[in-house]
Amino acid sequence: MSLFKVFGSSQRLEILRELTHRPMYVSELTEAVGMDGKTAAHHLSTLEDAGLLEHYYQGNRKYYRLVQSVQFEASPPPERSFVLQTNGQPTKSQSD
Repeated sequence: MSLFKVFGSSQRLEILRELTHRPMYVSELTEAVGMDGKTAAHHLSTLEDAGLLEHYYQGNRKYYRLVQSVQFEASPPPERSFVLQTNGQPTKSQSD
């Protein structure tokens, strides 16, 4: 899945925002972003498949942590740039 599709969900962006503070287990995330467990599991799986998150277990809790930096930038004329990148590697850049 392209990063544009990954970031096309406000719920996934909320999850990423929460994970910038610290690793969190699923119940914490669902409460913090206000979604049910099934929806959260879907979004977490998508973010993990995109290489942005990884999980680990501590006891019987499954924690997720952010493992890549993500930057989005859009500039109006005269710069007219559009950049979406992870860890300094541009995914899409266009300028006219």
